[in-house]
Amino acid sequence: MGRGKRGLIATAVTVVCAITVLAAPGTAFASPSPTPTPSASPPLAPSKDLEAVRQKLDTLYRAAARATDEYNAAEEKADKQSAEIVKLAKKIVKGQERLDELKERAGAAAASQYRGGGLPPEAHLMLSDDPQEFLEGVGRVRQGQHATKGLLGELTRTQEDLEQYAKDASAQWKKLESGRKTKAAAQKKIEKQIAQAEKLESALQKEEQKRLVELEKEAADKAQTAWLGSGILKDISGKASEQGKKAVAYATAQIGKPYQWGAEGPRTYDCSGLTSQAWISAGRGIPRTSQEQWKQLRHIDVRDMRPGDLIIYFDDASHVAMYVGDGAIVHAPRPGRTVTIAGAGSMPILGVVRPDTGADAADSD
Repeated sequence: MGRGKRGLIATAVTVVCAITVLAAPGTAFASPSPTPTPSASPPLAPSKDLEAVRQKLDTLYRAAARATDEYNAAEEKADKQSAEIVKLAKKIVKGQERLDELKERAGAAAASQYRGGGLPPEAHLMLSDDPQEFLEGVGRVRQGQHATKGLLGELTRTQEDLEQYAKDASAQWKKLESGRKTKAAAQKKIEKQIAQAEKLESALQKEEQKRLVELEKEAADKAQTAWLGSGILKDISGKASEQGKKAVAYATAQIGKPYQWGAEGPRTYDCSGLTSQAWISAGRGIPRTSQEQWKQLRHIDVRDMRPGDLIIYFDDASHVAMYVGDGAIVHAPRPGRTVTIAGAGSMPILGVVRPDTGADAADSD
């Protein structure tokens, strides 16, 4: 392959307020104004207005969660494509080395024929007067013909392989570039939604921010109470598998660590970063995003779930948590929050998936 193509592959492998205050001048002979009294704090927003803020924040953060899934999916694809490019580059290097070796052998064969006066071996054989030499030579010629044919065939196959590797690498490179654009677009969406949410929250007074947290808890508690009120918990008695116990132990050990979109630990996590890393720690690799976890992992009836199973939330599968037993989950909620324990029914459940394939659960302690 040409130097330009090799350069492309080599590149692919190494491939990565001012604030202005205006003061009105006073009139020289104006009577002095009375000293203004300190203004009272603005009245707190009514609860119904704060509830509207809570719902707006929920909408913004859910949109950010969807964009985070897009970002994570693009990143996961980019990692796979980069790894594939590296594999192809290694194949190209080995193929080029093999091609050089074959060309050298072919050159040696040509040189040998040149030293023989330019005549093919068959011609030399026909000119021999010795019958024994003729008979022995027939075998050598046939062997040489087979070897030459094999050499030429391998040369052709190696060249074809190199061309295909180069095409495959080029295709993967284009996919990688496309994925980078998708990833950048998703990042913009995330940052926009989070910035709007943070702006909305920062406009609230401290008392209102505290009340907002209370409203969030009240909404979650109300949903959890309704879920438990259905009597479903009495039907959920599954025991964790050995891998499930390890996954739960990992996830609960992260409690208190901040949420950060796109993060997989060890200091910060997003929702699917927490669940995927927990199961990796248990020896089971699973998809990176909540949507792919929902698509690819085995679906389980809610009544059959056990600790370590993953609960997927919302119709768009934009959030995931790990069930830890007794009607509770551990999850990374959203920006501005930390990994925490919550009620399994505190959000709308889409379904449950099981990462481990073992049918037998471990005995309870």
